[in-house]
Amino acid sequence: MAASSIRPSLGCFSSSSPRFPVSYLSRNLSRTLHVPQSQLFGLNSHKLLRRSVNCLGVAESGKAAQASTATSQDDLLSFVKNDKRRMLHVVYRVGDLDRTIKFYTECLGMKLLRKRDIPEEKYTNAFLGYGPEDSHFVIELTYNYGVDKYDVGAGFGHFGIAVDDVAKTVELVKAKGGKVSREPGPVKGGKTVIAFIEDPDGYKFELLERGPTPEPLCQVMLRVGDLDRAIKFYEKAFGMELLRTRDNPEYKYTIAMMGYGPEDKFPVLELTYNYGVTEYDKGNAYAQIAIGTDDVYKTAEAIKLFGGKITREPGPLPGISTKITACLDPDGWKSVRDWCVEIDHIGQH
Repeated sequence: MAASSIRPSLGCFSSSSPRFPVSYLSRNLSRTLHVPQSQLFGLNSHKLLRRSVNCLGVAESGKAAQASTATSQDDLLSFVKNDKRRMLHVVYRVGDLDRTIKFYTECLGMKLLRKRDIPEEKYTNAFLGYGPEDSHFVIELTYNYGVDKYDVGAGFGHFGIAVDDVAKTVELVKAKGGKVSREPGPVKGGKTVIAFIEDPDGYKFELLERGPTPEPLCQVMLRVGDLDRAIKFYEKAFGMELLRTRDNPEYKYTIAMMGYGPEDKFPVLELTYNYGVTEYDKGNAYAQIAIGTDDVYKTAEAIKLFGGKITREPGPLPGISTKITACLDPDGWKSVRDWCVEIDHIGQH
């Protein structure tokens, strides 16, 4: 209840009240109003009492509101910490669906998990990945009828794919006509062998040489304008763990790896801050990440509380049992929260 709506009556402070005897009341009103205690029982005592009671009421309601807010924050933090979350899929738009499916399956070893056409809304979806949707992080491609090109923008960075042999994968990409923007070799300052390639729509993929892993689709890199703010948001609102950070002053950037488990077993979000850059053009190609949650309603509350913006209020999708909420992080990157056992389309394309 707002403080302005509290109107305590003088009757609650009568001398018979065990909570507020006259002696207690007069001492505290005297301190509150900064007047001698004896003046409280003069001709203006009722005015002073009314004035003081209102002050006390406002103070008490303020304390109650602060306590309520603290409790709410504690409850939401506890929920976020204990919520069973995982990264479900990443969504983006392509200009030729069959061409992209061919590139991902032949060059990157993905499987086409399912495909569906929605003619009434003029788009087609294709889900690709390295395992079933109910246990793996997958890609959701969207083709909008008649749109053959998108702007990837400067804010999106790359996707990460873990492979057994980077050099062999790069040779295959070249043989299939793909573009290699960074030849295989150790990462600067480290030993991990990497390479960078581009798909037909200009999305960059970092190939990382690793041993067998349950999640070959292992990274999504996005650029942010305030790394500390982004880390705090993803920890508190999304329940992610800060796995590691690395500062590279020579090249003027810092990265933070965040996720729901170790990098070699779970997909991670790689946040990159370039010194002095606070905003990015996000283009219109990359769409969003979908994350599973036990409760989209509490999730939406946490997002609001910790600096995010809700773009779709939590609730069920028309005609199916899946419940979702959609939001923007402080940098404007979009995420969708699904509450479901069966993975279904999130309604954004």
